[in-house]
Amino acid sequence: EVQVVESGGGMVQAGGSLRLSCAVSGLTIWYLTWAWYRQTPGKERTLVARLRWMDNDAFYIDSVKGRFTITKDNAKNTIYLQMNSLKPEDTATYFCNEDPPDDEYWGKGTQVTVSS
Repeated sequence: EVQVVESGGGMVQAGGSLRLSCAVSGLTIWYLTWAWYRQTPGKERTLVARLRWMDNDAFYIDSVKGRFTITKDNAKNTIYLQMNSLKPEDTATYFCNEDPPDDEYWGKGTQVTVSS
């Protein structure tokens, strides 16, 4: 059984930083493309960043470029999202999953709240 557990969220002021972690068990991540997604109430979950397994090439949506960094530790089977210079519009629940996502791999997410 695959389990995905996100952690590291919290409440920060604008300009602050957080590091999210995504621990995956039951599945080896090194040969898979994983991504971070976020969702706000009443809106669809959207891609934030992805890390391609074959060459570690990273993609970011425009609004987080230069502020967020996605990495992974294959030995720990964990994906990270370093978030710097946080803005109130980054407030959301953050999830990780493959890209494209597998519906069975959604975890509970971790809440990030950025105050102005």
